[in-house]
Amino acid sequence: MPSLPSGFLGDLDPTSDRAVFRQIADQLREAIDRGRFKEGEKLPSEAELVDHYGVSRMTVRNSFSVLQGEGLVHAEHGKGVFVRPRPPVRRLASDRFARRHREQGKAAFIVEANAAGSHPQVDSLEVKEEKASQDVSTRLGSVRRVLARRRRYLLDGRPVEFATSYLPLDIARGTPIAEPNPGPGGIYARLEELGHRLDHFEEEIRARMPSPAEVKTLRLASGVPVIHLIRIAFDAEGRAVEVCDTVMAADAYVLSYQLPAT
Repeated sequence: MPSLPSGFLGDLDPTSDRAVFRQIADQLREAIDRGRFKEGEKLPSEAELVDHYGVSRMTVRNSFSVLQGEGLVHAEHGKGVFVRPRPPVRRLASDRFARRHREQGKAAFIVEANAAGSHPQVDSLEVKEEKASQDVSTRLGSVRRVLARRRRYLLDGRPVEFATSYLPLDIARGTPIAEPNPGPGGIYARLEELGHRLDHFEEEIRARMPSPAEVKTLRLASGVPVIHLIRIAFDAEGRAVEVCDTVMAADAYVLSYQLPAT
C-alpha cells in the first residue's frame, strides 16, 4: 500500500480532547489551505489515511464528512474525494451594470462569464403576469400585478444561479420585455429604450443555507451555502422599475466591490 510523504500530514495528539476524526479533518483542511492539495486534486484515499493514522475507515469517512459539510471538498463515487475549485466568477458590482455593456448588447451575466472564460447559458425560462407579493409590491411602489421573468443561469453546463425579475405591468406589458428573449443587452437595455434611463441600483445581500428546492435547482453539494440577493433598479425619475430576486451558489462567485473613501 502506498504511504504518504513524510511530513505531508501530521500526527494525532492522543492527549487532545478533540475527537480523532476532527483532528484528521483539521490536518487535511490545513493542507488544503497551504496549497499542498490544489483545486481539483484528489485527497489521499481512505486506505492511505487509515494506514497513516492507524484509525478505522469510519473515522476517516467522518473526517471527509466534516470537510464536505464545510464545502471544501466533494466526493465522486468510485473515484475519491477532491478539493473543490474556488469560485470561478468575479461579480464586480461597480461594473456589471455599466451602460457600455448594454450598448454593446451584453447582459451582466454574459460579461461576467466572458471574463471568467466560461460558456454561459440560460434555461428554465418562464415569463408570465402574476399578482405581486407584499414585499415586491412595496419595493415597486404598491403595484398590484407584475410581469415576472424567471430563469436559471449556467456556466459550462453547471447551474450557478436562478433569478426572478418583477416589473410593473404598465412598463413591461406588450413590450419586448414580455418576450422570452428581450433582445441584445437584456431587459435593462429595453427599459432604457422605453424611456426609463437607469440611474442607480440598491442591493441587499445575505448568505444562508439552501432550501431543498434550491439544492435541486442548483445541484448543490452538501455544505454549500447560497447567496441571496435582492436588487432594485431605479430610473432617473426615482421610480423603482424592477425588483430582481437572485439565489446564487456561493462556491461559484466572488462578490467584489469598490467603495469610496469619503
